[in-house]
Amino acid sequence: MRLVQITDCHLHADPAARSRAGFPLRQLEAVVAAVGRERPDLVVVTGDISQDETDASYRLADQALSRLGCPWFWLTGNHDEPALMAAVREVHDEIELDGWRLLVLDTRVSGQPHGELGPERLAELVERLEQDPRPTLLAMHHPPLAIGSAWLDEIGLIDRDAFWQTLAAYPQVKAVLCGHIHQAFASHQRQAEGKVLVYGCPSTTDQFLPGSAEFAIDEASRPGYRVLDLYEDEWVTWVERVDL
Repeated sequence: MRLVQITDCHLHADPAARSRAGFPLRQLEAVVAAVGRERPDLVVVTGDISQDETDASYRLADQALSRLGCPWFWLTGNHDEPALMAAVREVHDEIELDGWRLLVLDTRVSGQPHGELGPERLAELVERLEQDPRPTLLAMHHPPLAIGSAWLDEIGLIDRDAFWQTLAAYPQVKAVLCGHIHQAFASHQRQAEGKVLVYGCPSTTDQFLPGSAEFAIDEASRPGYRVLDLYEDEWVTWVERVDL
């Protein structure tokens, strides 16, 4: 099964709006066209669909993403307005992946750039993992690991230690897909029964400069997406970039 991750579209109500380094809608449309050529079975968009939290921005995203030619799902990021998103298209909390599960975690904290799951959401995650031992992917907006950029690490998942403690008893969790960081990223967290891989993804709009202590745009990098080919109990993944 082929799963593709898209993330951080940051659309405005104005389809011609600019970002710091480009045009978000035009770039999303280019990424969607490239992803379609990958012939994915399913696409997940890991948050920050909107920049200005408007109904019109979500409708533009829905129109663009509906050209993928396959089922697609989205989740909220810190820039998103959940009620407006859900009014345009449902936000699912679980997705079937032909022998795998994809569990969607809501890390959004209203009005804040950082993410947090909190005791209640972590308890819900335990219940969901107890129900099914199949190989599992988690999708969330905020990264659950430090990525090596001081300013981004300050606004990642702030209860990451509690998150990893929660996962310690559930070796069926194989990998985490996250958004928020606007760059290709791959690392892992060692657990008692192995390790969990953590993957970040280029944005469809501006890219952040890896390793920068302060906010910085990577003007030499291009939008992109992540491909995951899932097999019975293993996977292969890589990042593709899109020429504009």
